[in-house]
This record gives sequence, structure tokens and C-alpha cells, in this order.
Amino acid sequence: MATLLLGLFLFITLVNLIYFFVFFSFATAESKTKIHPEVPVSVIICAKNEAENLRNFLPSILEQDYPEFEIVVINDASTDESLDVMEEFQQIDPRIRIVNVENNEAFWANKKYALTLGIKKARFKHLLFTDADCAPQSRNWIRSMSSNFQPGIAIVLGYGGYFRHKKSLLNKLIRFETLLTAIQYFSYARLGSPYMGVGRNLAYTSTRFYELKGFASHLQIRSGDDDLFVNEAATAQNTTSCFEKDAITRSIPKATFSAWIKQKKRHVSVAKHYKPKHQFFLAIFYIFRLLFWPVFIALLLLKIYPMIVLANLALKLLVEGFVYFKAASKLDEKDVVWLFPFFDLFLIYLQLTIFISNLVSKPTHWK
Repeated sequence: MATLLLGLFLFITLVNLIYFFVFFSFATAESKTKIHPEVPVSVIICAKNEAENLRNFLPSILEQDYPEFEIVVINDASTDESLDVMEEFQQIDPRIRIVNVENNEAFWANKKYALTLGIKKARFKHLLFTDADCAPQSRNWIRSMSSNFQPGIAIVLGYGGYFRHKKSLLNKLIRFETLLTAIQYFSYARLGSPYMGVGRNLAYTSTRFYELKGFASHLQIRSGDDDLFVNEAATAQNTTSCFEKDAITRSIPKATFSAWIKQKKRHVSVAKHYKPKHQFFLAIFYIFRLLFWPVFIALLLLKIYPMIVLANLALKLLVEGFVYFKAASKLDEKDVVWLFPFFDLFLIYLQLTIFISNLVSKPTHWK
């Protein structure tokens, strides 16, 4: 029995290590110099009750150092002053184009419907998406992202992080979870199997959008305008990643734990609609992370080869720490790395409670 339990533990450790060795593909990757095509770009921002954020963050888009771009701002049936703010900016800068979406009974509170109208309004075929509460971290954000539209590339995955609040443990937890998600989707994309992107920083062509009839295959699902679209539209040949620091955007994180959990419930509920192969590999990664700790504790309590067990833990933490540190260095998130064993453990069991909660009550609206 002791040998069997130890063997199980070694196998679980091995699977965890394999995944993190796979993540080396992103963690150790270097940005390649690209010939910049300087294609005209339509930046698309969907806003629902975002008046204050529009005031704060639209200037950072308008100040981008890029020769030809427009900003399509979509007022998604807001009940605050969002439309007024958009119109104020439009009077100042003609590059702003407004799409005013009124509630439609068939598409009530559906961001995909609003985005579709915005995409149809766009003058240029190269589309760059972000959110109303996001700010590029460089005046070269558009340039960095759009430079990846090389021949044959229709989708560019970017990193959308969150603003840092040094004294907030919740802030570090949110940013660590965002880092882990980015490590996964960047690594999968580099290995030729892209499965998701984030709407806070994502680019694709309208040509690819119309080829798939937009969001038609998942229009009935409230969330997923970013990851479900990428999951369907992305291939090894037409997708690339952009993780240069100039290409990073940051947005306002949730201020309370309950608000963040509500957001995560919505995100997790979408994953079951991914392609089967992606569901499988993501599930295996999660299950073996989940199994590691109870088997580890059981072996220690039963005093079964404790030195071997602790050596495996040390190896696992060393490999994971290396990946997290290298990835965090690329994405400017190094201050969250030192707590990764605790955050990782907490997120594993938090996700389990979210899975169970989603079986009882499913999120419905994007806002």
C-alpha cells in the first residue's frame, strides 16, 4: 500500500512537471524583431456604464504614437453618462466614432451583439480590442500589437493585466491568477494550439470575424466574446502572441473578493464550451494540481519515504518558481511571484468551489 501511494504521488508530480516544462515555451521565449506593416487599425471599446473610466482612460488611447487609427466606442445601453462622455471626446477628436446600442429584446445585455455592431462600424479590417477600464502601458501599444499582423496572421493574443496596489493581498491574488492564465494561453499558442485570448488586449481581422459569421456559433452564451471566439477562430498558422512590455494593457481589478468571485464564475462557466482537446488538457492540468496536495499530506502523515516526498515537493516548487519568475519578468508582475505556493494552492480549491457553485447557479449577464 505504501509503495502504491508513493508511486501515485511520483506520477502526479511527473504530470505537474510536464505541464510546467511545456510552459517553458513561453517563459523562456524571446520577442522577435518584426517588419512593421503599419496597417490602419480600428481600436474597439465596448462600454456599459463606464462614464468615469472613459474620462480617465480614453486619452491614453488617443495619445498612441501610430500613423493611422480610429477608436470605435460602443455605448452598450448605458444608464449613466457614458454616451455624453463619448460625444464630448468626439467633438475634440474626429478619430472617435460612436455606436449607440439600445436594448434589444432578442439580445438583452449581450455584449456580443454590441461588439458586432461596433465591428460593422469599423473602417479598417485590422481590429484591436480593449475595455473601457483599460489603459495601455505605453504610447506604442497599437504599434506593438499591430506589428504582429504579418502575412497569414489574423489573430494576435496580448496580455491584459491589472493595476498594482501594493498593500492589497486581493490585488496580488488577482494578478497572480491573471499571470497563470496568460502563461497557459501564451504557451499553448506557441505550441500551435491556441485556445483563448482576453478582450482587454486582443486583435484580429474583420475578415476572420466574418468568415466565422462573427459570434454566431456561441451567441446564445452570454460570455465568451473573447475566449470562445479565439477558441473557434485560432489555428497554429493564423495566430501569434505579443508579450512585449509596450503591448501590455492594465485595467482596474475588482475591489472586493465577492465581486472577483462573480467575475471568475462567469469566466469558468465558458470553459466547458472550448474544443474537446482544450477541455481535456486544461482539465488534466487542474486535476493533477488538485491531487498533489492531499496525496502529499497523506504521505507525510503516514511517514512514507518522507525524504523522497519532500524532495519531489522541492523539485516541483523549483520548476514552477522558475516558470513564474521568467513569465512575470516578461509581463512586469514580479511582485506576485514570491507568494506563488500559497496563491497556487488557494486558487486550486477556490476553483473547485466555483465549479460546484456554477452547477447550482449560472451567471447570465456580462454586466
